Amino acid sequence: MKPSLAGWAFAAPALTVIALFFVLPVIAALGLSVTDFDIYALADQRNLRFVGLDNYIKLLGNPLFWKALGNTLYFVVAGVPLSIFVSLAAALLLHSKLARFKPVFRTALFAPVVTTVVAVAVIWRYLFHTRYGAANWGLSLVGIDPVDWFGDPRWAMPSIILFAVWKNFGYNMIIFLAGLQAIPEDLYEAARIDGASWWRQLVHVTLPMLGPVLLLVGILTMAGYFQLFAEPYVMTQGGPLQSTVSVLYLMYEEGFKWWNLGNASAVAFLLFLLMTATTSGLLWFARRRGAE
Repeated sequence: MKPSLAGWAFAAPALTVIALFFVLPVIAALGLSVTDFDIYALADQRNLRFVGLDNYIKLLGNPLFWKALGNTLYFVVAGVPLSIFVSLAAALLLHSKLARFKPVFRTALFAPVVTTVVAVAVIWRYLFHTRYGAANWGLSLVGIDPVDWFGDPRWAMPSIILFAVWKNFGYNMIIFLAGLQAIPEDLYEAARIDGASWWRQLVHVTLPMLGPVLLLVGILTMAGYFQLFAEPYVMTQGGPLQSTVSVLYLMYEEGFKWWNLGNASAVAFLLFLLMTATTSGLLWFARRRGAE
């Protein structure tokens, strides 16, 4: 067997899975997005009509879509850097030689990742309860009035961001730990001999060596945060005043609440294009920085 054919043979199972669970759904979403597929077409396909770009035009003229897009971008812009910072800080602490009981702390910090959103959301709703929550109790100790965390449009999205960061940072922490353990100790010894402080070692040794890992974590975190759905669905149902409605939440309502599957597919495809463009831009920026 030729080497090229052997390579394709080994890659065939993975390519098949990608085609079945990624390529075909994208093509199906694109096809549905140019039709008026709804509950009537679901009952009888003769009611299905081709509408071209009408779904996209209506969507771009829908103020709720722009509201959902703004909420999603707010969640991504604020949540992704915060999540990466917390993950890296936790990884640095666990990688430190001063840290003790590292397996215990790794397990404890990673535990929220594997817990269900519904279970921890119930706990967080109690913690941030307006009258009985521990968060407002702590604020009252310093003379600050209670905050309606999930009932005030100004605080609902920041509360969800904090919840999402706490829920997911452990996954990135493990990736950063693997990257830190791969950095040669000789580089730190040379930096210490040259008189570099801890901060200079972090800036000039640790972060440059973690460059590829930071890029990977950034892409994975950003892709996950663009798909904001479970948190507002469980905790706020998109409220108050639609301040936590995300693009994916809008797609869910269009598709499974109102059964406008054509509109929902248009939302999904626009979100796919947005994620692709953002990821491509991040990769382009990383390649340009690497070339410099």
